[in-house]
Amino acid sequence: MSSTMLALLASGEIVSNSAPGRAAARLQEELAQRRIDLITTVSSDDAGAMLRANSAIQCLLLNWDLPGCGNPPALNVLEQLRARNLQLPVFLLTDRETVSNMPRRALELANDFIWILEDTPTFIGGRIQGAIERYSHAVLPPMFAALTHFARVHEYSWHTPGHTGGTAFLKSPAGRAFYDFYGENMLRSDLSISVTELGSLLDHTGPIAAGERYAAKVFGADRTYYVTNGSSTSNRVIVMASVTRGQLALCDRNCHKSVEHAITMSGAIPTYLVPLRNHYGLIGPIPPDQLTEAAVAQAIQRNPLTSTADSQRAVHAVITNSTYDGLCYNVRRVEELLGESVDRLHFDEAWYAYARFNPIYRDRFAMYDSDAPKSHNGPTKFATQSTHKLLAALSQASMIHIRDGRSPIEHGRFNEAFMLHASTSPLYSIMASNDVSAAMMDGPGGTALTGESIVEAVAFRQVLARLKREYNDKGEWFFDGWQPDRVIDPSNGHKHAFHSAPAELLCNEASCWLLNPGDSWHGFGQLEKNYCMLDPIKVSITTPGMQRNGQLADRGIPASIISKYLDNLGIIVEKTTDFTILFLFSIGITKGKWGTLINALLAFKRDYDANQSLSQCLPNLLAKYPMYAELGLRDLAQKMFARMKELRSTAKMSAGFSALPDVDCSPVQAYEALVRDHVEVLPLNLLAGRTAATGVIPYPPGIPLLMPGEKFGQAGSPALEYLQVLESFDREFPGFGHDNHGVEVRDGRYHIYALRREAAP
Repeated sequence: MSSTMLALLASGEIVSNSAPGRAAARLQEELAQRRIDLITTVSSDDAGAMLRANSAIQCLLLNWDLPGCGNPPALNVLEQLRARNLQLPVFLLTDRETVSNMPRRALELANDFIWILEDTPTFIGGRIQGAIERYSHAVLPPMFAALTHFARVHEYSWHTPGHTGGTAFLKSPAGRAFYDFYGENMLRSDLSISVTELGSLLDHTGPIAAGERYAAKVFGADRTYYVTNGSSTSNRVIVMASVTRGQLALCDRNCHKSVEHAITMSGAIPTYLVPLRNHYGLIGPIPPDQLTEAAVAQAIQRNPLTSTADSQRAVHAVITNSTYDGLCYNVRRVEELLGESVDRLHFDEAWYAYARFNPIYRDRFAMYDSDAPKSHNGPTKFATQSTHKLLAALSQASMIHIRDGRSPIEHGRFNEAFMLHASTSPLYSIMASNDVSAAMMDGPGGTALTGESIVEAVAFRQVLARLKREYNDKGEWFFDGWQPDRVIDPSNGHKHAFHSAPAELLCNEASCWLLNPGDSWHGFGQLEKNYCMLDPIKVSITTPGMQRNGQLADRGIPASIISKYLDNLGIIVEKTTDFTILFLFSIGITKGKWGTLINALLAFKRDYDANQSLSQCLPNLLAKYPMYAELGLRDLAQKMFARMKELRSTAKMSAGFSALPDVDCSPVQAYEALVRDHVEVLPLNLLAGRTAATGVIPYPPGIPLLMPGEKFGQAGSPALEYLQVLESFDREFPGFGHDNHGVEVRDGRYHIYALRREAAP
């Protein structure tokens, strides 16, 4: 914490040569002596803007007669503040006569009063300082508060880490540069598990345990565990605590590779649930008819691996929510369907930790029923959340949330799996950032922060849609957003084109984002009504070329070229497919940030239409691959699009991921063969009829095309055809190659580990 405190004085009389103005000046001098900086503003509009923009403010001194908007303006400031922060101390500057006539609401929202013309500056300054100190202590979550206190003690340490609070770095030039870059506080708070005052992450004791209990309350769980190795580790902990050799697990085929690893390590027998795909190749939800008790039983029966299982009933089920592209299930409905077949539901919500804090996501996250009376009739639910992805936390910060139901795993047993994966030297800064993320989401702050993200995402989407409409009216092309064409106001039934719909409607009404049955924009067919919703803050920009009937147009612009162009401007996208680019509107988004993106998209259009030289718009590409020197931006786009159309890359991708391959052995059996070196590395043309020894995971979309133990199929199989398309494209267009986990590229050819024939069952 900074040793200097900060207060805001909002009063129209600050600059006047009046008795209140002179009293305010004397108060400012007194506060300066107490190391309290005082910033001033003279209107309600300025005060509201300052409170929104500067979270370092620790106290508000508010003149009841403040000029500005609202009736009265000071009450408007109070209402805005309390919508974001219930704890900030507020002193009303007024006189005793005014207080007797003040609205009850103002009295409820303020903490105290200052009689600036009656009390001495010393007395008032002491009250303000005391309020700030209490606020500074109360605003810190448990574990972070203990960590900051310990770091201030400056004790001599004889334990690890060896840099002992950063002092070791000061003994060399490189170390000094490291120290100066990261700062003393980060290094002093890098502590050993030997520090008993902070408790233990492995035993869940002390301030660390208090932080986990606090996070459980904030995120609506019965229990929460801090994880310092990312949600990849969180997924492994849950799976290995819940299911083991000889037991069945239902697994969303749209799973992160950490789930594949967890299934492999646990020895569980997976039965896969296959999600839908649309014309863009984007991954949709698992249809509800695949989640019924009868459908699950049939899927288990069809799986040849399940014949060796201890029981034909699945123990565990893993569902990805939301999907990478922002599709959110109605979890209440999923629980109703899958709860008939399995006692433990595991939702991978790595990209979705904010859902609890905005009503637009109601019933669409794992801990949705945390306010309901506890019932042991429903399945036990787990959620993994990457706190660092879309909340404010350090990389690798993750949480596991648990709500107990049928077949719970008590803490002692669960913690054995936790300790199996947790480091005995966790980074305290990561745990503290989990703590702070929970504090930021607690109370009205979570709603305010998530609401701001939605507002900015909606504003960007509407600007994009308006530009698309205006260019279309002129017969020109532009980018579009993957979102509904029209929305309906449920209060009056009025239909709005998306670009002209009231922003307030889009920001607050979940029905505007539903994937309604048969709507052509989403491309997932006759989905059950209210089953799936598009998250407004995950924005996919679509590029020309793909039509809604799944056919390619005569002309198009591959999304990878636009991503490369944006990268040259310092704009890094989250994900690129053939014709979509994904941007995440996290709580750190600003109007300036997305305004710059709009300008960059307009610049691309100008350069594309002018067929600008690649030396001007893609100099980094040209420097590395001079083979493109004779091409302009439009030339390159048309050449790539023509090849994609010839290869049918998007259709081949959908085909490759839509059908489950035949299977030879379980993932753990394939892994054991890999460890024993009962494998060989083969090019694509020799993989027909063979079995994958490792997962094959093309990025994008970053989900398994083949799991360990699954067959490549015969020559011309969907999986092999898609890999051949990728290989061919990568050779022809260097600099635009794909990232495929489980694939080695040798002289431009894809090679993959396969089980030796004698090793395959």
